[in-house]
Amino acid sequence: MTRAPDQVRQALVPVDGSEASLQALALACSVVRRNRGKVYIVHVIEVARSLPLDAELTAETEEGERILRQAESLAKHYDCQAEGELLQARDAGHAIVDEAIERDVEAIIMGVEVEEMEGGYEWPTAGKPKPVASEIPLGRVARYVLQHAPCQVWLVRSSLRKP
Repeated sequence: MTRAPDQVRQALVPVDGSEASLQALALACSVVRRNRGKVYIVHVIEVARSLPLDAELTAETEEGERILRQAESLAKHYDCQAEGELLQARDAGHAIVDEAIERDVEAIIMGVEVEEMEGGYEWPTAGKPKPVASEIPLGRVARYVLQHAPCQVWLVRSSLRKP
């Protein structure tokens, strides 16, 4: 059953330490807290195919644990019931979708970082050129999640940075 956005009780939030992923977590907390729900926070370490899936990746694990601590602290600040988990997978998108299925969440709320992009101009045969906005490129992880998630997917875009 698909719930209305303001009725989501369980959400999965992938975090990578970016401003956008933490904004997504804040949004998830505000929604699920209102509905007495729970947020599942995941950080995915992608393991190269040349390594075994359970390889010891000490630096990546330490960084992932730091990111999860930061995210769990933010969830606590919002008085939100949250559970964090560090995952190792070949592909982050697959791991996020698999975790959403396993946890039976109603929404995946994830942050996307976008760079300021150049638009272009449309040159009609007559008259002045008109500005044309460029498309916002999504990374492979967000694109995979949007295409394969069994639930709602909310994208939280961080502000565009001015040089």
